[in-house]
Formats: sequence, C-alpha cells, structure tokens
Amino acid sequence: MRRPLYALAALTAAFLILASSALAADYVPGRVIVKYRHGAPKMVRATVQRHTHTAFAAHVPGGSHMLRLTGDQSVPATIAALQRNKNVEYAVPDYIAHASFIPNDPGLAGTVSGWQSTQWDMTGPFSMNAPVAWDEAIAAGAPGGSGVIVAVLDTGVAYENYKRFRKAPDLHGGRFVRAYDFVDNDRHANDENGHGTHVTMTIAEATNNGIGLTGLAYGVKIMPLRVLDSEGAGDAIAISRAIRYAARRGAKVINMSLEFDTSVTASEIPEIVSAVRYAHHKNVVMVAASGNEADNAVAYPARTTHVISVGAITKDGCQADYSNGGSTLKLVAPGGGSDAPNNDNPNDQANCHPGIDEPPIFQQTFSHDGSVRSFALRGSEYEGTSMASPHVAASAALLIASKRLGSHPSALAVEERLEHTALDLGPVGYDTRYGFGEVQPAAALGPQP
Repeated sequence: MRRPLYALAALTAAFLILASSALAADYVPGRVIVKYRHGAPKMVRATVQRHTHTAFAAHVPGGSHMLRLTGDQSVPATIAALQRNKNVEYAVPDYIAHASFIPNDPGLAGTVSGWQSTQWDMTGPFSMNAPVAWDEAIAAGAPGGSGVIVAVLDTGVAYENYKRFRKAPDLHGGRFVRAYDFVDNDRHANDENGHGTHVTMTIAEATNNGIGLTGLAYGVKIMPLRVLDSEGAGDAIAISRAIRYAARRGAKVINMSLEFDTSVTASEIPEIVSAVRYAHHKNVVMVAASGNEADNAVAYPARTTHVISVGAITKDGCQADYSNGGSTLKLVAPGGGSDAPNNDNPNDQANCHPGIDEPPIFQQTFSHDGSVRSFALRGSEYEGTSMASPHVAASAALLIASKRLGSHPSALAVEERLEHTALDLGPVGYDTRYGFGEVQPAAALGPQP
C-alpha cells in the first residue's frame, strides 16, 4: 500500500499510401500492426523491423504483430515502408474505436465527461481503455460487471451512514453485501483511514451519474471487509479469516491492497496460505498488491500461490519507482508516481523519464480529522501498488460477468485470460518488472484469440 501524496507512509488498463479517409481516423500514435507473409523467419522479421525503424511490441490475435516506432518517422510513412517490403502481407495503423458509452462524470474539470482528463488510468495510453471494456460488458448483458461480488479486504469502506461514519456520495447504498469488521469484530466495516474507500472507488464508483469520477466495474456488488485499522495495520489472523469469510459468502473476486514486509515468508503466515488455498478451491479469483519497496521480490499475500500479484506502472507505461517485481509477479496496472530508472532495459530508457513527477491515481475518498469527514476529489491523490491491484480485480469481475469464458469460469481460466491479453511492456515476453504485462480488460472481454 501507499498513502496519499500529502501524507507520510504508514500503510504497510494493405495500402502503399493510406487513403485520405483512413488518415482522418484516429489511431494509436507510435505503433502499427503488421502481418508477415507465411513462413517469414525471425531473422527476416528482425531485418524488416531494422529497415523500417520499428521494434516488436506484442503478438496480436490472428498471427499479426504490434510494432512500436523507434525513430522520428510518422505512422503513415512507416506503413508505406512496411508495405514496400516483400515479406510483409499487410501493415495498418492500430485504429481507435470510439466507445458508445462515455460517462458524464465531471472529474476535476467539473465539466460533463471531465473524468477523461483526470483518470489517465481509465482512458488514454497505458490505461484500462475503460470505455471499450464497458461497451463489451454492456454487449454481454453485464454492464459494469453486474452479478459479481467483489470482496475488498482493506481499511473498510465509507459505505453507510452509521454513528459518526458517513457514506461516500458516489457509492450507491444498494451495492454493498455482507460487510464485516475483523478488527472490531462487528458488522460495520466502516473506513477509518480512507485507503479502502479509494481502492473501492477504482473498482466500483458509481458511473454516469454526474458525480465525481468513474469505477471500472461500476455494476458489481462490494463486500467490505475491514482487516486494517485506522493506521493501515492488520494481522495475519484477521486477513485469513476475511479470505475464508468472503469465499464462503459468494465473493467471486477478492482484492487485497495490502502487504507484509518482503522478509516475511510463507511458513510465517501459514493461516493465510491455508485460507488462500481454501478460497482457490471455492473458485475465487484473488488479487493483491506486489508491494512498494522497489524490491525484486513480491510481498505476501501477493506472492502466495493462486493469487494474482500486481505491480504498478506510471502514466508513461513504465514500472513505478516504488513497485516490487520478481519472478512471481503476474501483471501490472496503473498505480501512479514516478518512473523507475531501469537503465539496463533499452525499452524503458526510450520511453521512461525517471525523476519527473507523474500523476497519481485520483478517486473520491475522504480527508479526516477525528470524526470529521470531507469527501472530495482534490486531496485524494494516492499512488502505490495498492492502487494497481483494484484495476486487476475490477477487470476480473468484468470478465466473469461477461461470461466470455462460460457461466462459471475457473479462477485459473480468468487469470490466464487476463495474462494472455495483457499489453506486453519492457522486454519482449514475460519479465520480472512487468510480469505478463499491463492488464487490458477491453481485450480480455473481446473475442477469443
């Protein structure tokens, strides 16, 4: 986890010349889609890329390749150069489809649909491409992931008006189920910190209601489970109890934006390992933050077998300078903050800007002083792998609700689909900084490759 930027850390997305109509269409800058003629070996492909100033970025379903531009040439000029090569069957821009569902939430701009200029993690380069994911879910009859319960194990959620607690204005009251507080052992899992509310907003903030920002899986039901106290600390027993509770009571996805120190081993938290195994047998998708120590080892519980470990990237699509990596990292998602140096990786050297402040993740939560709570967007800037994890949890919920993998997909099938459709970052293929790449819910909900 990582605290807001304003506080100290306490908390442990075939033409040689393009026709004029094509040029008018929107496409992703800096990359093209190419298909080589049948049988073109790797050496030939490498030669083509060298001569056209491109580099392999990712495999595309259907046998094509995504290439990124490495020089100063334009996309049209690169397309023309590729089409002149006899080893290329076709080359096209990566055209952008415009979603039909664009929410009206105002964001920090305070204008209709102003969320788009605030939530770089939801739309734009290296985002969740949320509008397309929303359209896919709507087409599947599951808008916003409706029908799926997501358990949030955190500092609680501002989900009800109860005694001194107040419900966040951009959370629908009817979306919460079976809340429980494992810190105070009662049924009122109210947030005394702000962290859990921020995380929940990324998953399920009300969307297209003219208030605040958007949630990626705005149609799911949330199970608030408080396992961390007002300082963001919680013990292994509370966390293990909450995992079992969620698995028994219908949660299909569990988000854990929390971490132990990377020195903690599996043998030292056997109750959590056992609870994760139990939830996996119940077919629950579990997602957790990789940790914020800039370490080359993923922290538990994210490191536990059957948990999808999530690292953080910045607006540049680069590893965040705080994000843990390692051989057990599965995916990355927007977490905000500054780029890591990673000077040994040419791709990162070309695209990343270490030392420059990049934007955080904005969501509605509260500032607090005793019992006073003021819900706002400004002052709600958080960054960390805690913010990355809910993007993956929400993506899993959308995928399950869409029934793209069937009515009752296994947790393993959901994980594999998210990994196979991720945007490859860093070195080609799996690597220890980006795992399988950045989760892409729109691609995961799309047609099977």
